[in-house]
Amino acid sequence: MEKSSLKEMEEPSQEDIISLVNSMFHVSDYNKTEFSLEFKIEDMDFKSKFESLARKLENMSYVCKLEKMEERGLYVIIQKFSPKKQRKWMSTVWTPRILFAIVISFVMIDGYYRTSGTNSIVEIGDPLEMAAVYTLSLLGILGVHELGHIIAAKIHGLKTTWPYFIPGLPIIGIPTFGAFIQSKGLTINREILFDVAIAGPIAGLAIAVIVSIYGAYTAPVLDSEIAAGLFEESRLIEWNQGEPLLMTASLALFGKGGGGHEVIMTPVMFAAWIGFLITFLNLLPAWQLDGGHMARTLLGSKLHKYATYGSMAILVLLNYWLMALLILFMSSRNPGATPLDDISPLSKNRKLAYLGIIVLAILCAPLPSGFLSGLLS
Repeated sequence: MEKSSLKEMEEPSQEDIISLVNSMFHVSDYNKTEFSLEFKIEDMDFKSKFESLARKLENMSYVCKLEKMEERGLYVIIQKFSPKKQRKWMSTVWTPRILFAIVISFVMIDGYYRTSGTNSIVEIGDPLEMAAVYTLSLLGILGVHELGHIIAAKIHGLKTTWPYFIPGLPIIGIPTFGAFIQSKGLTINREILFDVAIAGPIAGLAIAVIVSIYGAYTAPVLDSEIAAGLFEESRLIEWNQGEPLLMTASLALFGKGGGGHEVIMTPVMFAAWIGFLITFLNLLPAWQLDGGHMARTLLGSKLHKYATYGSMAILVLLNYWLMALLILFMSSRNPGATPLDDISPLSKNRKLAYLGIIVLAILCAPLPSGFLSGLLS
């Protein structure tokens, strides 16, 4: 009995909440409802004050939201916060470790198989050693991507989970479908959502470019006549999954672009291709992908919905039907993230940065063969 009484005393009262809000804002009106406290504020510079209030209230198990009501003005609405319980399999510390171990084994198996297949045409190295290089390349791209998110979240005071790597389909497909992290805190405003979203793709893309350049440098080249014979024997299969412009540029850097020869898609080149593909998908302004979060902060909820449909149309045009259907299904269940302060606009620099994101998405897109030459002709 004494313990429960002590706990009740430690919990902040409504008077404490009211006093806190009044100490930070110019409150002109106050309303108490069954489930919330509503404060009309007159402050013009409310953004930083609201961020500070949100962090303090989160530690007190309360959540606040900023709403602009027509003809009534700007309101801070405060409610008791009940954090969502994580699923048991996600709450244990062993889950991300087990998934990471599975993905490493899948990528190693995939790399060994792909190296053995390539060696049957042209020798590129010991299958086990090349599988290790492939694993380091692919998981380096994905790992640095998630590390970018984690660092940006930490800068903004958000705690996150460890990355959850998603096993794929080695040999018959791709060995991993990427990774994700979950935020343990509340996203306060648009700029925080934007910064955390943009950090991952930028960091991962930097590694993907390095891997692509190394892969292009080491990729063997076959004479067209020899390649034609291998195609007839079905020992060599034409790559028809699209080629990102950044990969085309990497090959051109070493004079391996254009006709007259065939470049072998080595495991390292394939790791770069997966990295570009995952970056492209993440940069689409759809659903709760990284690009979707960025588009949501810039366009608002209504236009973000149309951007999601537009992204699905792009995927269909690129023949990625399955991904388009997955986005359609997921967006119907959970359309997008909503910051607590959905009123404060993005800064000018972030808006300019988003233009750069559009360019990077185009550079990473798996464009059909001959797309660039057809565009220029």
